[in-house]
Amino acid sequence: MSGRRGRRGRAGGGGARPRTFTVIVVSFLVLVTAVAGWLYLRLNGNINTFDADGLSKDRPGAGVGGRNVLVIGSDSRAGGNSELGGGEGDVGRSDTAFLLHVHGDGKHAVAVSIPRDTLVDIPPCRKPDGTWTAEQPRAMFNSAFSVGESPQGNPACTQNTVERLTGLRVDHTVVVDFAGFSAMTSAVGGVDVCVPKDVYQGDLNPNLGSRGKLLFPKGPQTVSGQRALDYVRVRHGIGDGSDIGRIQRQQAFMSSLVKKVRAQGFDPTTLLPLADAATKSLTVDPGLGSAQKMVSFAMSLKGIDLHDMKFVTLPWRYEGNRVAVVQPDADALWAALRADRTVDGKNAGRGGGAAPQATPSTPAPISGGGAKVAVRNGTEVDGLAARAATAIGQHGFEVTGTATARSQDQATTVIEFGSGQAGHARDLARLFPGAYVRGADISGITLTLGRDYATAASPTPSPSTEPPPATLSPDVARGARSADDDPCANLSYG
Repeated sequence: MSGRRGRRGRAGGGGARPRTFTVIVVSFLVLVTAVAGWLYLRLNGNINTFDADGLSKDRPGAGVGGRNVLVIGSDSRAGGNSELGGGEGDVGRSDTAFLLHVHGDGKHAVAVSIPRDTLVDIPPCRKPDGTWTAEQPRAMFNSAFSVGESPQGNPACTQNTVERLTGLRVDHTVVVDFAGFSAMTSAVGGVDVCVPKDVYQGDLNPNLGSRGKLLFPKGPQTVSGQRALDYVRVRHGIGDGSDIGRIQRQQAFMSSLVKKVRAQGFDPTTLLPLADAATKSLTVDPGLGSAQKMVSFAMSLKGIDLHDMKFVTLPWRYEGNRVAVVQPDADALWAALRADRTVDGKNAGRGGGAAPQATPSTPAPISGGGAKVAVRNGTEVDGLAARAATAIGQHGFEVTGTATARSQDQATTVIEFGSGQAGHARDLARLFPGAYVRGADISGITLTLGRDYATAASPTPSPSTEPPPATLSPDVARGARSADDDPCANLSYG
């Protein structure tokens, strides 16, 4: 009996260890879940969202693939930004913005910087009191963020402006303020940068009245906090002192920041302080307004190799002391992103691989269905609008009028469409191969003829199966910066 009792005792003792182990595991899982829940609650409590009521009701449709995220840098002096040298007064201002396109294959991305002085059409925007502004033609791009003159700025107006400019649907918008930017650079332990020449206080603040102290010695160095902020803000005293040169240094900085985060790995001890600093400083659209959504988006970028993270600047030229958009290069860039092609021409949709090859087919007949089209002549060729009007009328479109466009230097034919007209616009584009098609805040369709139509071999457009995309200028690809580039390369314009 003693033997049996001993065996029962051993069996009982052997059974206790698994039960104890189970209790420990369950307790650990409960603890981890509680900590994770607390972290998410903490991060969620940090996040601010902006009012989506200001977004346009007439937005571009989704492209072939990929996602578009608009990132805006705010330099308001409101709140904790005042000690970091933001703009004057409490009005939200922005001198930095880029559109990040994450390709559908999850392995490529490109950030397109938009110079603050770019002359663009700002569509009607909602002010804080609920009223809407009139459209502002040929206004400075950064003025969109200040519409309504609120301390938080107007990210919805900037998003509307970018969608009008690009014809791309912006999936998310993120605003980063000075204080948050400073905190994020400290959270990663500093960012490696390079300065093409010695930079002094007077270069950062030209109103100082003197050269001041040395801020940055020439060459490579690591910056964080206020020094990181000063680095991305300085523009005087380097190159021609323009915003274009500053954009190049900002792109170099972002490249180094991405490289630093990737080098440290996706370790919670690294990411949690960064996430805490980031969520405290960001104002986002409601669709990105939770820690789970933000973390999910951030983790979706893990598969992008540093070399395949590109930074480019919207094709531009000086127009006096302002910046004009260069066409057709800019429209070709937006068309490439809409088709989910990289800046070097690769198909980066979900399937990846080479760009799809068209197969010969008989074009389907085009029927405009009575869709209303206003025709504008964007060239100096007489009679061009009347010629196109006659041709498209033969395919069932109703021409509401012909006129001369505001500019007669249009290289590429542009088709703009209003709400509910996307299908008719695509059909019309088949009559004008190479035309750029984009959504706009208009009724019906506007066809603006370019030199490509004026020099076409046939005076009467004939239907094609699909309009070939405009060719992206090789200058865009050559000027692109990769996240793995040398931080000392390509740092100043002029």
